[in-house]
Amino acid sequence: MYTRLKNLFAIKGYSLFVICVLLVGTGISITLPYLALYCTEYLGMSAGAFGVFTAVSSLSGVVANSVIGKYSDGKLDRKIIIMLATVSSALGYTSYLVFDNFIILLIIVSFFSGLGASAMPQIYAYAQESANESNSDDKTFAMSTLRSLVSLGFLTGPLIGTIILGAVGYKGLFLGTSLIFLTIASLVLLLLPRRKVVQKKRSDKGEASLKRKKVWYPLIALILLFAVNAINGMVTPLFIINELHGTHTDVGLVVSISAGLEIPIMFALGAMGRKISNHSLMIIACFIAIMYNVILSVSTDSWQLIAAQLLQAAFVAIVMGNGLSYFTEMFPNSPGMSTTIYYNGSIIGRLVGNLGGGAIAQYAGFRDVYWMCLAIVVVSFFILWMIRPRKDVNVAI
Repeated sequence: MYTRLKNLFAIKGYSLFVICVLLVGTGISITLPYLALYCTEYLGMSAGAFGVFTAVSSLSGVVANSVIGKYSDGKLDRKIIIMLATVSSALGYTSYLVFDNFIILLIIVSFFSGLGASAMPQIYAYAQESANESNSDDKTFAMSTLRSLVSLGFLTGPLIGTIILGAVGYKGLFLGTSLIFLTIASLVLLLLPRRKVVQKKRSDKGEASLKRKKVWYPLIALILLFAVNAINGMVTPLFIINELHGTHTDVGLVVSISAGLEIPIMFALGAMGRKISNHSLMIIACFIAIMYNVILSVSTDSWQLIAAQLLQAAFVAIVMGNGLSYFTEMFPNSPGMSTTIYYNGSIIGRLVGNLGGGAIAQYAGFRDVYWMCLAIVVVSFFILWMIRPRKDVNVAI
């Protein structure tokens, strides 16, 4: 294992990618838990208005990612994209302190956060290109290791945010987050070499169009799985308190155990990339999610949910870690497009899950949410099962 880790850092720029990915995860998670409180308590938004605000800003990221991802593999310098994206993120977080009008803030934040959303997929795309150039035979392990660092950032970020908020308030929180993204931009400017833009030959349009269509099936499955994960994250704390009559300590245990287990599981699954395909792992993730949702749908006490977090952590580790490698293997010659597809799928999935999970919980009840999740996972399983004979598709863009 030590040798494999050492070989990862033989990939050109990998040390910088490690730092940047960790900082991005930390920067996002520092502010994320407190954004709703700031917008509702300090800016006076209603819960519904904040929901619209979140949805619009998320969809702006999907649009920006799609446009940038389409051209990033041939016409644009990926280093410049990453720098502009991280600077845009910094401006987006600073905007919360400058504007207090809902419409103006919505437009400004959607614009800057939309452009900023391309930072992470483009960092991954650059890392994928470096791994290809280094002739690494451990690409899945390399990408999963980077993805686990995002989870590490999300694990430590909220604690850092709490400390900053207690010491200097929201102004320090948003400015501190902006500083993190400006630090990433500076590191990229100073340490990341520019790549020569290479115009790729276009394949037959009909053939390319057919190959593109094949990605829709796994993309739909990915969106559904991310939706299930979002629903679980939103509904489970409410289910524990209102349905199982558990305590806030139980909620904390469920969240912390799952988050703590995700990182080592993601790391271990990445190391297994040579032995089992990412497509097979995605199918296994569906089996795990089926077991998890069956347990939750029939659970009668909080300890059962706490024990089941091993399953939830494994599910999240596969979908978030190996899911990224799954799409990069589909588009080996277009890393910008592959990472963009993955991240757009995750954004749309979380958005659908948050909106749909809340509606189901309100009108059908908390326990019925897990039966719905079970049905969604079964659909994802059949989608992935139907396309299982196909080997990874080499898509020409």
